[in-house]
This record gives sequence, C-alpha cells and structure tokens, in this order.
Amino acid sequence: MTYSSLRAARLAGCAVVVSAFLLTSCTGSGSGADSAANSPSPAPSRPRPATEPSEKKLTEQARAALAAVQGGAMVEAGVERVTDGIHTEPGLSKGKTYRLNLVCAGSGSAQLEFVPASAGAGATVPCDESVVQQRIAGDRLVRIDVDGSKGATGVIAWQIDALLFEHRAS
Repeated sequence: MTYSSLRAARLAGCAVVVSAFLLTSCTGSGSGADSAANSPSPAPSRPRPATEPSEKKLTEQARAALAAVQGGAMVEAGVERVTDGIHTEPGLSKGKTYRLNLVCAGSGSAQLEFVPASAGAGATVPCDESVVQQRIAGDRLVRIDVDGSKGATGVIAWQIDALLFEHRAS
C-alpha cells in the first residue's frame, strides 16, 4: 500500500466514525446537552398567572354590584358558584312583595326560573356584573332556581329584599 492510499483509507475511516457520532448524537435518546435541547421542556414548577379573575375577586365584584341596588329589609342572601347554581325556597310572608336581585360575575350566563312559574318571571342572567331584578309575591311557597348555562363560570350573588312599601296606582 502506498502512502497516499494509506492516507485516503485513514481519512475515509475518520469520516465514517465522525458521521456515525453525529448521527447518533442527533437522533439518539441518550442524556446530555444535545438530547435536552431537543426534548420538550418540563412544566414550570410554579403556577402561571391566571388570565381570569379569582373566585374571591369575582365574589367581591358581585357583592359590590348588589350593594349598589340594595333596598328594603334583607330576607335571604348568598353567593354561589355558577356551576353549583342557586336552589332555595325562601320563607316569604303571605301578602308581602319581595325583590330578588341577582348578579353574575364571570363568563357566560345563567337561567332564572321560579316554581311555580307564576311566582315570578324567568330571566337570563348574564355574567357581566349587571343586576337582574325580579318581583316575587309572597302568596305561596316559591322555589328559586338559577342554573349556569353550559360553559359558564364565575359566581352568582343574590339577595331577596322585603319591600317595605310600594307605590300603587289608584
């Protein structure tokens, strides 16, 4: 073998070794800096900031909206998650008139229904912090149900006030 053919054989051998090394380091699943750079990064250890307000903040907002419209003597009140809804049978006195105030803070909407249906008008309650008001006559046992629409989130604050006096047309 001549010197130039020996040199060519060595270069060819080195090229094969280098190619094999590069091929395994790029496609292998071994550990090291190269494989770490190609693998997905693990989830962060601390929670990411929420893009939606917290339940506590939504509750504060809903209560503040209710406080702005409060009138009469409070009979019953509460705050519920939209996903849980409101299901109550308040103790209303016969012959008195009441006002139900509802505020939903979050996203989506909820549906208000009375049982029996003649006790009050059903309504959609948007989760945009607007106040929905309904009159209720205390002439019979009333059940109030408020259920969130599909995908709705947030909280619903509600309050039933006994109206102390009403203006009646003569």
